[in-house]
Amino acid sequence: MTPRSRLPIGQSDFRRIRQDGKFYVDKTGLIVDVINDPALVLLLPRPRRFGKTTNLSTLRYFFEKHPEDRTALFADLAVWRSEAARAHFQRHPVIYLSFKDINTDSFAACLAGLAALLARVYGEHRDLLDAGRLAPEEAASFRAILERSAEQTQIEQALHDLSRYLREHHGERVVVLLDEYDTPLHAAFVRGYFDQAITLFRRVLSGVLKDNEHLHKGVLTGILRVARESVFSDLNHLVVYSLLRPQFAPYFGFTPDEVATLAARAEFPGTLDDLRDWYDGYRFGDAVIYNPWSVLSALAAGTCQPYCSNELIRRLLLRATADQHRALTALAAGGTIRREIAENTDLRAIDHDPDAVWSFLLFSGYLRASDVRLTDGVTTAELGIPNLELRSMFSQLFAGWLRIALHGEQQVEALTRALLRGDAAECERHLTRLLVDSASPLDTADHGRMPPEQLYHVFILGLLLTMQPRHLVRSNRESGLGRSDVLIIPREPGQPGVVLELKVRRSGQTLAQAATDGLQQIARQDYAAELRAHGAAPIHELAVAFDGKQVRVKARPAATRRRR
Repeated sequence: MTPRSRLPIGQSDFRRIRQDGKFYVDKTGLIVDVINDPALVLLLPRPRRFGKTTNLSTLRYFFEKHPEDRTALFADLAVWRSEAARAHFQRHPVIYLSFKDINTDSFAACLAGLAALLARVYGEHRDLLDAGRLAPEEAASFRAILERSAEQTQIEQALHDLSRYLREHHGERVVVLLDEYDTPLHAAFVRGYFDQAITLFRRVLSGVLKDNEHLHKGVLTGILRVARESVFSDLNHLVVYSLLRPQFAPYFGFTPDEVATLAARAEFPGTLDDLRDWYDGYRFGDAVIYNPWSVLSALAAGTCQPYCSNELIRRLLLRATADQHRALTALAAGGTIRREIAENTDLRAIDHDPDAVWSFLLFSGYLRASDVRLTDGVTTAELGIPNLELRSMFSQLFAGWLRIALHGEQQVEALTRALLRGDAAECERHLTRLLVDSASPLDTADHGRMPPEQLYHVFILGLLLTMQPRHLVRSNRESGLGRSDVLIIPREPGQPGVVLELKVRRSGQTLAQAATDGLQQIARQDYAAELRAHGAAPIHELAVAFDGKQVRVKARPAATRRRR
């Protein structure tokens, strides 16, 4: 077996990883901390592909009362050094469920998916029925769950009933492990049956986790903590350890030392600096964390490149407001934004609360939080894009949209050349095409064509990320006496620079007047100051005015530009 073949790519089952001789990063200290934590029920939300499923699998194989002796799986790991933890080894019956496949289009399909999942879980404990120790009505309910013929009230009570059967049969309290508990709620939110799903899963989870005398410990994972007033309204003893808190921080994702060890074992041909630049940048509590899926993928491929998905970002940004697009422009340029962060996420707020999207992006793993502050009960943080992988993802997404909207790479290059020449007529022609002919990737079946104001911000982001290799492109940046909309700054003195001011035509104005106002603002506020400081020559000042899909671009004649 070659070193790279021992990387556990796509494997999340702890026992299989260990028995197949794959490289395992020891996270079994999680077991000790779960046992020592005073909370009866813990929620550990983390982004996708940060090891949640593997960790729950590890908990299951450690706690689960089973005839198979699993000592060899754990004897050389951190957990085995804890005598208190070993007292719970293979001692408790375990109920383990993953809700990852309940991603359905309707409430009826969601209920059917839950019924199928419960049938599988009950099937794992069929010995309870075969032992003949259940009362007749209990046996009938058990068979109804197995046969997927149970009423909704039986489904809602199924996990509580199973915990009682297991406690009475084994004489030990039950450990309940629920993976990706929020996947059905995300699907319900997107597809319009959120209230029904919340009611269903509140009853299911409350039944097994609230005031359940048969429960030893409950551990839930997901991406978000869905707001307490929804699914967790009855669970007053639930403790949430989000990625902003230090508890359990090292157990999800890889630490720098773990990455270094893995890279050496896998004989990675690149450098640790490469891995850090591409996949580091996350902060869970006080811990520096790497994206584990991307690190393993890079080690297996022998090269660093993007391995994450941009689908969630794409869907969110198509619904984003102009203010959100401006903030994303700052982020894509390498800056940060300070925003309020809510650890309790109400998915319904994303549509009407502009700040909710930032919490969603943070806890989904697309942004990094630093300088977290709690003031008068409100948490704020500096948010930024964590690393090259996500910056590259943003670049591909927005630059790709720009290429499609302008019908190809050649048209994008033609637009950037026109900007760097200060050619107002050519810029106007390309921007008109952008608005009139924007293609289907900028549209959605649910929300229709992107409004012109938002399309302009997509244009700015695409422009920013397309020109970045040769120029610094900055949006809403302090320069002179105010903030310019866009500055295109050469990386080397003596190369062209551009000030770009965007204007929406006001009532009573013509487009030409709006563009003239933009040029006057550039001169009045001296937006070209930073370009002069960087040695840009020549400096082009352009104002773009738009009204719906009509565009007018004006450039200040070179002879009238301010010189200092």
